[in-house]
Amino acid sequence: MSVSTAAAAHQNLLVGIDVGGTFTDVVALDLSTGRTCSLKTPTTSTDQSVGFLAGVQKLAASMGADPTSVHQILHGTTVATNAILESKGAPTALITSEGFRHVLEIGRHDIPRQANMFHWVKPQRPVPPRLIFEVAGRMLVDGTEHVPLDEGAIRAVAGELKRQGLRAVAICMLHSYANPAHEQRARDILLEEIPDAMISLSSEVLPVFREYERSMVTILNAYVMPPVSGYVGKISKRLKETGLSSSLLLMNSSGGVVSADTVRRIPVQTALSGPAAGALGAAHVGIAADLPNIISIDIGGTSADVCLIENGRPSVTKRGTIGDWPVHTPMVDMVTIGAGGGSIARVSAGGSLAVGPESAGAEPGPACYRRGGTLPTVTDAHLVLGRLCDTLLDDELSLDRDAAHAAIQKHVARPLGLSVERAAEGILEVVNNAMVGAIRLVSVERGFDPRDFALLGFGGAGPLHAASLARLLGMSTVLIPPEPGVLSAFGLMVADIRNDFSRTCLETPPHYDLQRLGRVFADLDASAREWLAAEGIAESESRTEWEVSMRYRNQGFELTLRWPGSEATQQALEEAFAAFHALHARLYTFAQPDTPIEIVTLHVTAIGTLKRPSGLDGRNGGQRSADAAVGEQKLFTGGRFVTCPILDRARLDVGATISGPAIIRQHDTTTVIEEGQTAIVHPSGSLIVRLN
Repeated sequence: MSVSTAAAAHQNLLVGIDVGGTFTDVVALDLSTGRTCSLKTPTTSTDQSVGFLAGVQKLAASMGADPTSVHQILHGTTVATNAILESKGAPTALITSEGFRHVLEIGRHDIPRQANMFHWVKPQRPVPPRLIFEVAGRMLVDGTEHVPLDEGAIRAVAGELKRQGLRAVAICMLHSYANPAHEQRARDILLEEIPDAMISLSSEVLPVFREYERSMVTILNAYVMPPVSGYVGKISKRLKETGLSSSLLLMNSSGGVVSADTVRRIPVQTALSGPAAGALGAAHVGIAADLPNIISIDIGGTSADVCLIENGRPSVTKRGTIGDWPVHTPMVDMVTIGAGGGSIARVSAGGSLAVGPESAGAEPGPACYRRGGTLPTVTDAHLVLGRLCDTLLDDELSLDRDAAHAAIQKHVARPLGLSVERAAEGILEVVNNAMVGAIRLVSVERGFDPRDFALLGFGGAGPLHAASLARLLGMSTVLIPPEPGVLSAFGLMVADIRNDFSRTCLETPPHYDLQRLGRVFADLDASAREWLAAEGIAESESRTEWEVSMRYRNQGFELTLRWPGSEATQQALEEAFAAFHALHARLYTFAQPDTPIEIVTLHVTAIGTLKRPSGLDGRNGGQRSADAAVGEQKLFTGGRFVTCPILDRARLDVGATISGPAIIRQHDTTTVIEEGQTAIVHPSGSLIVRLN
């Protein structure tokens, strides 16, 4: 087939690209035929846009299509995440109200949950005090101007910024959520003096109260603006040079996609881009398998991300964190721990076994990868116990079983006086219990019983651990997607356009100003619909959802819940109060119906529906299960090695039933079915594993 003929046959390719630390995952759907294709290509760490374009071209070639036939690209990026976690953002200055220079240094009087209070040291702030500039000007809590903005001081600051060569600037003024005029005027003056400045306003990024959190997220937005804008610019340039006119949408942290222009303006929205796409893909897979209530765990080489999904919707929090910093923009509620296939096992001087959070990474990787690694990892333990075959990635990666055995023998088995197999089991027990703890954080500590959910394992190592984790938690069902290793890229393709708009609107009992609530809700709703229109979404495909954050009087923090309907009426208010009492009781086991409730912040979510064809259901039409066996393997279980079959997942037809123990291989992962467990291929293509 000629290139021109192929291009004519594939005019509507939809492509999802998720850039990870080691691999860039690419998934494509032909909108005209429903055909799907996926692959992995090495991530180009020095310039991720190179690997991005290479993935598009490689996938188009594998489908016999010209790259110019790509209709739309959806992308999950880690640029903002890595810049924050690795402290590699741009040098940033902060302009704030007079008297608030030390808000960042004061922060909050607490320490991280798992830190030792006697050894914890407050991390260095992203903006040092010498780059924080106070200016006169004061708004009151109701938005009234109390002290005019000192425009001369702003110009003086601009001169100093120009002298120091600083271009990233955050502006966070007191009570700007009630009246942003001072912030907006300060931005105008700065741009007059420094036309190429990249400016972040708190009234645009997070127009809510709490000075520390609002200042921090505004600063982080400015901090990552240069690297994210540069990255998005490179991608756009490379696409244009290649003749690709396809639209580019990027995943934000709350589980929706937005345009490149929105990302350039508020890049901190992408701080949880990749994991959010994974949660969205997990939700879609759960619904397709008739299991809308799931807990997903994405286990890669260095970390495990856990998310609770109820009724097909990932939980969203407005009190998230990235690294050491609060990022209180809406994001998928997720717990991440340093536990993955590359996590290193060590025996302490006291004789205790620990696994992670240190990782062997991609280079040198686990001892069995033949890349120079000598320390034992979780992957080595799986190989020694027969839970992995001798090759991965369709035989592209050959594993060294002897090297894995030697690493565990030297660093774990011998120091603990155990056999290599028992030491390997110990490594898996330790890492599995760490993951169980993370699952409990998103379930038990949120008022949910994990036994009421199915456990969905994805990522390269998720299907290896899922059945063991479910058994430890007393869960009865495990769900393994059709292509677990590229589920985050798949999740991009089922996302809708989404953005969130919030504003603090404090209403205290006993007299609630319903007219004021209605005005603020209406303003936010209008902003949401205006944004959707600017994104090119037709009115018929647009909708908004209202939420409200409330608390009992004298409480320090709020709970967020749906606002009933789309009007600020007395009935809606009473229904919201009843829902608040119920939510408080579920989370904290008690409610106080006689205690007055304060309304704190109003939220409106803009959602633009992107229609997707049924080809995204992931249905599998393989051969009969009788033809799926491709070999046998010795699997260590119950203190002994037993022979179990190795099955090729691509050959398992719908309805095929597999009784454990068994190993199921596919290109991007390996699934272990333990003894006493049964797996069946659902019509959606997912494996459903039932535990006794």
